[in-house]
Amino acid sequence: MTDSKLRRRDFMLALTSGAVVTATAASAADSAAPLVRPATGADDRAYMMSLLERMASPVLDRMSRGRLQREWSPELSPTWDGRNAKVAYLEAFGRLMDGIAPWLSLPDDATPEGRLRSKLRQQALESYVHSVDSKSPDYLLWNAEGQPLVDSAYFTSALLRAPDALWKPLDPKTKQRIVEHIQSLRRVSPPYTNWLLFAAMNEVFLLSVGAQWDPIRVDLAIRKFAEWYVGDGWYADGERFHLDYYNSFVIHPMLMQILDVLVATGAPMHSSLQTKELQALQLKRMQRLAEQLERMIGPNGEIAPLGRSLTYRTAVHQPLGLLAWRKQLPEQLPEGQARAASVGAQRRMFADPSNFDSNGFLTLGFTRHQPTLANLYSNGGSMYITSESLLALGLPASDSYWTAEPVAWTMQRAYSGQDFPMDNYISY
Repeated sequence: MTDSKLRRRDFMLALTSGAVVTATAASAADSAAPLVRPATGADDRAYMMSLLERMASPVLDRMSRGRLQREWSPELSPTWDGRNAKVAYLEAFGRLMDGIAPWLSLPDDATPEGRLRSKLRQQALESYVHSVDSKSPDYLLWNAEGQPLVDSAYFTSALLRAPDALWKPLDPKTKQRIVEHIQSLRRVSPPYTNWLLFAAMNEVFLLSVGAQWDPIRVDLAIRKFAEWYVGDGWYADGERFHLDYYNSFVIHPMLMQILDVLVATGAPMHSSLQTKELQALQLKRMQRLAEQLERMIGPNGEIAPLGRSLTYRTAVHQPLGLLAWRKQLPEQLPEGQARAASVGAQRRMFADPSNFDSNGFLTLGFTRHQPTLANLYSNGGSMYITSESLLALGLPASDSYWTAEPVAWTMQRAYSGQDFPMDNYISY
């Protein structure tokens, strides 16, 4: 066998075994040995854990001691629109917590990961106390423009995702303060966009903890997104469809969570909405989106730079992580393949060290520090939505998601000459 054929054979074996191609293309296989790195489930989990610690520690260590706002001045977009920049701290804390909440809900153990989880969970609980204590230097900005409505929804989503770990241990005063701050955000009249889901998320959180809630704000969000469904797993963000990743950032995950709470509580709605049927339909639609997201991950882990909020990085894959955590990945997307694709994208995205600044905080950018890509509303705190791609860490290391054999993802198979499943569409 010639050297060229041997290299091609090795390349194909690497892809079949789920190896992550770090600096090659299929076309290079005949002329040069590809650079590959074995990507077992243990490797993938260790890599994701390193990302989680790197994102979480700078924020929670400081905020738990009431020193976040004193020691961190979040980077602002070059086109910053002039809103109160202190909203960045609510964005950072709320978004970070939503992404790591499933992992924090795992039981403690004596492993290094278990000790880290215990530490970060305690810091998170102490940070929740600071977040709603008006006398704390890390009291968050709840009473500014409309933006606090957005990030309060990530704040409450985290509490819904891990109630035993994050809500129940809080002292009664802090719980009451959280309820009052969330209820106060009804002062914000959300535009008819994804903002309707932020208002609805807050209301179902209140419902879940037995506080007074407003079903009309929930009903409105569900009805409008039913109208805005454009087909094949995609919703419009308002009256017109936008080709961006807000279906991943907001729409699918929050719509799913809202329906979950309504079904779990058996809450009576003001309309004839059949929430169980809507819940089942929404799951199928999110599964379809997950299939498409996996197919759009390039052979080396690249993500297409489409639409607004590109600096949210791997948050685009929140549906993949969420479905993995829920054990509801579509049948056509095996766990080993979903994991390999998701973590492959993370490795590619975070390869450049300038994704983090010298103090360990996320920077404005896509694959590196690229502040010119930041929208006028983007700041350093906004970037922590990328933690939503860490949701699968809510599955223990012994789960089949982590022990399944790695499988080359669709783009890898397509561009290395392997067979791969034909794509189709859904009509519901």
